[in-house]
Amino acid sequence: MVRQAVRAALFILMTLAAALSPTASAQAPGAKHIRLNLVAESERPRAGSTVRMAFEAAPEAGWHGYWKNPGDAGVETQVAWTLPAGASAGPLRYPVPGRLLIAGLMNYVYERPFALLADVTLPAGLAAGTRLPIAAKLTYLVCTEQICVPEQQDVATSVTIGDGTITPERRASFDAHARAIPRPLGSPATYEVEQGRLRLSVPYPADASLGQAWFYPAAGGVIDMAAPQQVTRDGDRVVIETKPAATAPTGRIEGVLGTADGQGFALSATPGTVAAGKAGGGVWAAALIAFGGALLGGLLLNVMPCVFPILSLKALSLAKSGESETHARAEALAYTAGVVLVCLALGGILLALRAGGASAGWAFQLQDPRVVGVLLILVAAIALNLAGLFELPTPRFASAGGIGGAFMTGALAAFVATPCTGPFMGAALGAALVLPAVAAMAVFAGLGLGIALPFLLIGFVPALRRRLPRPGVWMQRLRHILSVPMFLTALALAWVLGRQAGVNGMTLGLAAVLIASLGLWWTGRRQHAGHERAGLPAGVALALALAGVLLVRAAPGGAASVAALPGAEPFSEARLAALQAQGRPVFAYFTADWCLTCKVNEKAAIETQAVADAFKRGNVAVLVGDWTDGDPTLGRFIERHNRAGVPLYLWYAKGAQSPRVLPQILTKATLTDLAT
Repeated sequence: MVRQAVRAALFILMTLAAALSPTASAQAPGAKHIRLNLVAESERPRAGSTVRMAFEAAPEAGWHGYWKNPGDAGVETQVAWTLPAGASAGPLRYPVPGRLLIAGLMNYVYERPFALLADVTLPAGLAAGTRLPIAAKLTYLVCTEQICVPEQQDVATSVTIGDGTITPERRASFDAHARAIPRPLGSPATYEVEQGRLRLSVPYPADASLGQAWFYPAAGGVIDMAAPQQVTRDGDRVVIETKPAATAPTGRIEGVLGTADGQGFALSATPGTVAAGKAGGGVWAAALIAFGGALLGGLLLNVMPCVFPILSLKALSLAKSGESETHARAEALAYTAGVVLVCLALGGILLALRAGGASAGWAFQLQDPRVVGVLLILVAAIALNLAGLFELPTPRFASAGGIGGAFMTGALAAFVATPCTGPFMGAALGAALVLPAVAAMAVFAGLGLGIALPFLLIGFVPALRRRLPRPGVWMQRLRHILSVPMFLTALALAWVLGRQAGVNGMTLGLAAVLIASLGLWWTGRRQHAGHERAGLPAGVALALALAGVLLVRAAPGGAASVAALPGAEPFSEARLAALQAQGRPVFAYFTADWCLTCKVNEKAAIETQAVADAFKRGNVAVLVGDWTDGDPTLGRFIERHNRAGVPLYLWYAKGAQSPRVLPQILTKATLTDLAT
């Protein structure tokens, strides 16, 4: 009852908001947010036959329609037919929906083009050439994440009695529509409600692909639709465990098991006994695999230009300090604690944002130009420190010892590593987003442990420390050399800031760096002169610089990435579907200006002449999804492919509906081989 009241209140408020919205009031008379078209599979059906009809729907960008069960908010589509005498229409058949969580309410929606199917049976005994008009009025709700608009549309077509011919193009179109409609499962399912949990056992062959499955109830009052679902393969069945509705079901329940790539099975489940069996083990086995991937991915981040200088100097500081075994281990543990805690904090915030309905992914904080500005100041300060402009006061960060310094160095290393991704990381963090919260946090901890692992080994393995070079004048020269990648990182961050906030935003960021640099230079002079409170100018300057970057705002509309690959187009699911319908192979890649791995792949592999030539010969279409500003539509598409962020590279072979997910590190050969 409470959830129904919330749905009613939300519908009223959003409809009222739509009526008062300037956007709604400015809408042209008759304009609709979903483009509808009524199409018959055969334009010349036989008398007395049944004709498949499709309501082909294309939501406007940023808007969505609703499934038969709209979820916690929304309404079901209603259709009123106007048919020739003696004709009849069957019920609407809906494709598998997507999920949209807004303010803790789950919505079952369509954000990309879709088709509702229905069968119309024609009267018998009609002469060939008889024209039959068919019309329908659809009443439905269309929404954005802020407002809802109830709409009505009248659509019509006509058929002529003939020999039942169906053109190849129309048959292919309807076959594609039909594939999106859930197929009957064929075997009965069973469910059990026990100790506040609903377990649903669905017969499903062990050797059949499943992908990221989800159970969509056909009506309310079955499950808490916003609650997470734990899906486990257990032999020839799939077990789905989730939270039941406030009043748990007791009779037969209907619904759809959604599988990978928008496919699904219509199922009917009766009460019974459902063994938990291997459910818990399956989740933790998946979590263990994801933990291993995150550990390896974090380990590889240490070679990135923004992390390697910090790690190198921190490692060499142990050799330089000559501290005891106990102190070396304490520093290693402190560094690890700093790294892991930052990864856990970022992971926890990410999970909280997603629970609140945001489509955030890894490195979500870099979608805010103010965070990029803060990171720019920090990286510039580290570069200036490495270059010898000043010395960090106790606790020292990277060039000297100290438990506090080790902890802060680890925290900084984890924070500046977030723009990077690589092998193992993408799949691991994508898995974390569908695991229970405790298991997901373990994966984020694995990422931190991977980043910290080299320094942890140096601290705990004396033989490794003994292999480090002996201290000497060369260490000062090495510091200066290692400042170069940090300056390059600062330059890259300034570029990202410009892409996100425009010239004015980048100017504010560079001005903040200048203010911070002057303060650090003054502090360095006072340090060399032996003044007390030498760090005072730096403290004041850094405070002013940080205040300056907090004034930065994203440029209106954001800055779209411009792909250098000839013929590349901005990604949209509608454009992807159109290219697939044309039978063209498609390479779709998803990038962000703040993603270092993305930019390396683009310059080293994607945007090269060899790839351009190969794609031209193979008639390959290229679609580019720019996720710099955290576009939620792109975010949900990325999530459907079990990834937590960018880069994501998808290859749709000619005639294939499902993509092949490519590695996160690309080569020219990888792409040219695909096009041949």
